[in-house]
Amino acid sequence: MVKKVVISLMLVFFLFPISSFALGESAKSVILMDMDSGRILYQKNKDEPRLIASITKIMTAVLAIESGRLEETVTVGEEVLKMYGSNIYVELNEKMSLRNLVYGLLLRSGNDAAVVIANFICDNEEEFVKLMNEKAKEIGMKNTIFNNAHGLDEETQNYSTAYDMGVLSSYANTLEEYRKISGTKKHIVKGENKTYLWYNRNKLLNSYEYATGGKTGYTPNAGRTLVTTASKDNLNLTAVTLHDPDEYNTHTSLYEYAFANYKKYDIVDPLTFTIDNAYYPDQVYIKESFSYPLMESETTKVKTLAKLTKTEGYKNNEQVGSIVIYLKDEVIKEIPIYVRVKEVKKSWWQKFLSWLHFSVAIV
Repeated sequence: MVKKVVISLMLVFFLFPISSFALGESAKSVILMDMDSGRILYQKNKDEPRLIASITKIMTAVLAIESGRLEETVTVGEEVLKMYGSNIYVELNEKMSLRNLVYGLLLRSGNDAAVVIANFICDNEEEFVKLMNEKAKEIGMKNTIFNNAHGLDEETQNYSTAYDMGVLSSYANTLEEYRKISGTKKHIVKGENKTYLWYNRNKLLNSYEYATGGKTGYTPNAGRTLVTTASKDNLNLTAVTLHDPDEYNTHTSLYEYAFANYKKYDIVDPLTFTIDNAYYPDQVYIKESFSYPLMESETTKVKTLAKLTKTEGYKNNEQVGSIVIYLKDEVIKEIPIYVRVKEVKKSWWQKFLSWLHFSVAIV
């Protein structure tokens, strides 16, 4: 039988002003997401598929970084000869590290860098695109289809949604190398025959103090697309706009809205977690903490229950239930509960009797 135990939580609430912003009016699709919890703080047409242009390159960068080959040297092949639009202008047979190609990919949106990376990782772009789509499914991008590594859409097209790109941005930012590269304002590469100086095209890095990274995009068909990230007071956010002619003002307004109206609250902490010991003679514990962005008006609507599914016959460190956290009537998180069986210390006489019983048993 499943038993439910209410866990009382002490939260310290702060009051902060709720500002009114005209959010996302110029964009066809918008999402503002907390990267740590996945909570959507604002959205407009979040699941509507659209051409995404060069924000495609976030996925290309993720696969390059996760290949574990950033220090390897790449020789530029003939694939660069057909590239046009935004390039870093690497030349046929030129040698450059994969890491520097990723810098050129993210900072300067190099289409040539994208195809060179694809051909290096998989020998051809078609196989690389398969990896892109597999990765998309793996991380929960349900309405995305990649057909190339760069985002140009005259011949093949990449479609995604604001929500899916928020998922991708959140995932990419779990990678330290991605955070570092996408947040770099200037990067210098000394090549064999020339030196490259690349400034990040993401203008938000210079215009908004809390901006931490992201990726720009544009084609005439897709319009202006933009993925950015920003952090303040332990809120780590990502914003996505698709087909937005005023993208930087939109992103700034989105972040200002979130920072004015949301605060990150610690809901569950392993160090302070307790439940009624009447259910267990042994110690129960959790391994992970959980924080969540809330408006001040929502703080009284958080409920936390412990569902105990096994109260006897358990083994040490076995899962015996879970904490279920609700916001209003919606489940926002489940955290496993484990049990630590206490070791009972035997007296010397008990140990002697146990030894005697064992000795008699084997005679």
